Parts: sequence; C-alpha cells; structure tokens
Amino acid sequence: MAQRIPMILQQPDENIAWLAPYAYGIVALGFLLFLFRVFENFYAEHFGRPLVRQYFSYRKLARNQLRILETEFPFYRKLNRKHRRQFQHRVASFIKDKEFIPREDLELTDRMKVLIAAVGCMLSFGRKNYTYSLIHFILIYPEEFFSNINQTYHKGELNPGGRALVLSWKDFEAGLEDGHDNINLGIHEFMHAMQLEAKRGGDTDSARFQVQFQKILKRLTHQEVKDRLDETRYFREYAFTNEYEFMAVLSEYFMESPGTFKANFPELYDHTRMLLNFKFLGY
Repeated sequence: MAQRIPMILQQPDENIAWLAPYAYGIVALGFLLFLFRVFENFYAEHFGRPLVRQYFSYRKLARNQLRILETEFPFYRKLNRKHRRQFQHRVASFIKDKEFIPREDLELTDRMKVLIAAVGCMLSFGRKNYTYSLIHFILIYPEEFFSNINQTYHKGELNPGGRALVLSWKDFEAGLEDGHDNINLGIHEFMHAMQLEAKRGGDTDSARFQVQFQKILKRLTHQEVKDRLDETRYFREYAFTNEYEFMAVLSEYFMESPGTFKANFPELYDHTRMLLNFKFLGY
C-alpha cells in the first residue's frame, strides 16, 4: 500500500508563507540593480563619464581641517558650492580610509593629512572611484628617503606590494608652493597609483583610463607630434623615461598649466581630460 505523504510536504508551512512577498521583493530589487549597473556601464562607455556622483550622506571635515583646505588649496576655492561639498566629502573619506605614518621622527599633523588627501582627490575628482583602493598606507618622510626597492634615494614612490604611497614632505610641499611650474610630487605619485589601479581594475573608470591612455601613446607615434615635442621641448626630459613616467608628468602639466598645455598639444590635452573625466573649472 502506498505510503501517505506527510502533510508538511503537501503544503507550505503557514508560519513562513508570509516571507514570500519579501523574497520576491529582494529578487526584484536585485534585478533592478543589475539593470541599473548595465545602463550605468553603457552610459559611461558611450559618454565617457560616470552616470551619477551623488552620495547618500556627506562626510565633513573638522573645522580646523576645512580651514586648511580653504586657505591653502586654491583648487577647492575655485569649486562651486555643490562641488565643494563633494570634494570635502572625498577628502574626509580619504583621511578616514588611509593610515598616515610619519617616519624619522616627523610629527604628523592635520595639515599633512588634509593636503595629501586633497591632492589625491583633486586628481581623481572626475572619477567615480576616487579613494585609490590599492593604497592603504601613506608614509611621510621629512625629505628624500632611501628606497629598498632600487637602492637609491627617492622623493616619492608607490610600493604596490606594501600597499603604500611614500612621500618626502619637503618635496610634496614644494610642489604646492608653485602651482604653475608643472612639478608636483603629489600629482605625480598619485597618477602612478591611478595607472596601476586602472591596469588591474575592471570598472568603467579603469576602462576609460586605458582607452585614453592608449590614444595618448598612439599620438606620440605621429611624426607631427614628435616634431612638435622636439621643437618646443615643452615637457621636461624625465617624461620620456618610459610611458608611465610620461603619463605622470603629463598629469602635472595638465593640472598646473592647462591653457599652455592645450595650446601646444591640443590632442594630448583632450585625451588627458577624457582620461581624468575633468570637465569643470575651465579644463
């Protein structure tokens, strides 16, 4: 004789039936988020910029930290009210996310944290991903330091294995003092971090970076660009060490003298602007 099926297998448990609408809701929400990500990626690839750059809540700097930004960082003062709010949020998030480590008895101050974070956030301000996820530690030396990577003295370096950005504070400050000499240690080293992140990442910021970077390298093979580079000697010699140093130097010139850069090399300028998604303050 056939066995009778237990009642527990014949009908759903009334005690958990009420969960069904919530389960359907979670599935529907997940599907909507998936569609949004697909559209977001399409938008970024088609228009070359993120779809949105808003936050559910904005972090704020302490009053003394904000004062440093207002008085010592001209880029921040040029921003409109909306962008200032976003920039302050990003600087505060960067400071919270990284561990700042002074070396050789250097006294760590809020000024160091704010200005280092501000340079990094300035360079990545057009990006959706702005925190430099490959960097966990910011090591700050008083001046040039001996690097065990290649057994020589450096003003700055990116150490991917140690997840560290290493800076000479003396040279970092010097880069901020003259905002038009196209020599800025902070911009240079943060660009190296951005390059490596774009090489390893799979997000839309990384994809845009790689596309525009390849366009920059291709432009350098054109004879008229080569002739113009030889004629003007516009970029300092160190830029031609390799393709990565060229991009790091290019970013210094882009940030500090955009008008002259554009006048001399308009195509390289446009590719750099697209690479950084820098579409504000007249860039």
